[in-house]
Amino acid sequence: MNARIAAAVIQLLTVVPFLLGIYSVTFYGAAAQQAAETEMARQNQPLELLTRNGISFAGSEGLAIVIIVILVALAVLNLTGRRIGRILSWIFQPILLVLGVVIIPGQVFTARFLEPVLPGVDTHALVAAALDAMPAWATAASWAKLVLTTAGSVAVVVLLIRVAKATSR
Repeated sequence: MNARIAAAVIQLLTVVPFLLGIYSVTFYGAAAQQAAETEMARQNQPLELLTRNGISFAGSEGLAIVIIVILVALAVLNLTGRRIGRILSWIFQPILLVLGVVIIPGQVFTARFLEPVLPGVDTHALVAAALDAMPAWATAASWAKLVLTTAGSVAVVVLLIRVAKATSR
């Protein structure tokens, strides 16, 4: 498999956990939010703590949809050998890498990220309650998203540098 195709395959693989995230939030997010609210009540914590701090397990998947569209477009451009796909990938993949380092860990290590925001709340129990309402594979999808947005982005850039070197000879 040549480097251009490998880069496009990684881009398309990166789409999968984003699609799974949208699916799980769309079909299970309301139940996860309800479970979190029930856990807050069980802990005798005010429900408005979640709202006031912008915490929702029902999610907002607008950014994920934008990322999917961009990744699919870039993969198609790279698969067809368009130079613009390589250039735009060099711009977008580092941005995705930063998002993967800044945002995705909050999805993987949610309880730890919530501890300073919700002092006095057993955030591990809160997150466990919400995750129990989600499909069993949701955590694995979040981990895949973390790996593909970080290491996958680095791999795409390196592979496309190899393509550029090969085409400049």
